[in-house]
Amino acid sequence: MIAGLRLAVTLLTVVPLGTSRVDRRTGRWAMLLAPSVGLITGGAAALVVLACDLLDMNGLLTAALAVAAMAAITRGLHLDGLADLADGLGSGRPAPDALAIMKRSDIGPFGVVTLLLILLVQVSAVAAAPEPAVAVLVASVAGRLALPWACRTGVPAARPGGLGALVAGTVPVRGALAATAAVLAGAVLLGAASGGLGGALHAAGAVGAALVAALLLLRHAVRRLDGVTGDVLGALVETAATAALILLAALPPD
Repeated sequence: MIAGLRLAVTLLTVVPLGTSRVDRRTGRWAMLLAPSVGLITGGAAALVVLACDLLDMNGLLTAALAVAAMAAITRGLHLDGLADLADGLGSGRPAPDALAIMKRSDIGPFGVVTLLLILLVQVSAVAAAPEPAVAVLVASVAGRLALPWACRTGVPAARPGGLGALVAGTVPVRGALAATAAVLAGAVLLGAASGGLGGALHAAGAVGAALVAALLLLRHAVRRLDGVTGDVLGALVETAATAALILLAALPPD
């Protein structure tokens, strides 16, 4: 478990914990514990929000800086995966050709447009959220809940090598359910602390929205690519986090 947590932090953030053991068992623990890494990314963004509040900065600028903090602490890894997946799926080509497009180092027009739109939506949602510090924290954790579900038993890897091959199919469904229960409980407690019953309900709804968005994209990606890759996993994180932010901004607590 400790090796898995170290691997999760190393893979999903700029924090270089490292681990001497990298195999499918460690990968399973890394994906199961991935939501906890959202406490690092979301916590960094929440600190930015609180610091900007102390300086009485503009809400839109605060939101932009918070989103930038999340991107920086992940090295833009998930955003890169989202852009690559958009290029691959947007090409409309068969799975082998789409995977080849995704593996290129450049970003095509589909990827550029997708990145611009997703960042615009994230910044706007954080700015509109009644409790932006809570919103970025809940969304960061909920976004990474997509990973145990994407790596659950029965979901194949799209190619023989890479991160997808290491973690695909390693997480039992009961493990993904346990991770979901833990994230829901934490989100409800945080939401209740900041917004009472309304805050708790909307935090739970944000987790649900994140999971639904991730599962829909996962289903489409697996159907088109015949499995998951590291890019698919990164795209799922960004998509799920964005869905959570949208719900938290659209349905503020009473």
